[in-house]
Amino acid sequence: MLYHLNPNVYPIFPKCPFLVITGFECPGCGSQRALHQLLHLNVASAFIQNPLVVIYLPYIILGIYLEYFGGNKIFPHVRNTLYGKWTATLILISIILFWLGRNIF
Repeated sequence: MLYHLNPNVYPIFPKCPFLVITGFECPGCGSQRALHQLLHLNVASAFIQNPLVVIYLPYIILGIYLEYFGGNKIFPHVRNTLYGKWTATLILISIILFWLGRNIF
């Protein structure tokens, strides 16, 4: 459905409750539009909508592969390296900085 219906055009997609209540964009604002653009292979447009989606999508896909498709057996150290405590902390910090930055600038 997201492939065929552009969230910019069709109002059937939910609005961000944080944006509606506060007037500020959350880190996820623009994710639906970015995913729509990525499904159409428009990476630059997706990056404009929400850079975090474009940056972290390969990381998320790798995590799904490692967890559900036997990637841990083939690459046993990747999970510990890329999905450990420090990485989670860095990702959280990057999300918070992005959240602040997109609302300040």
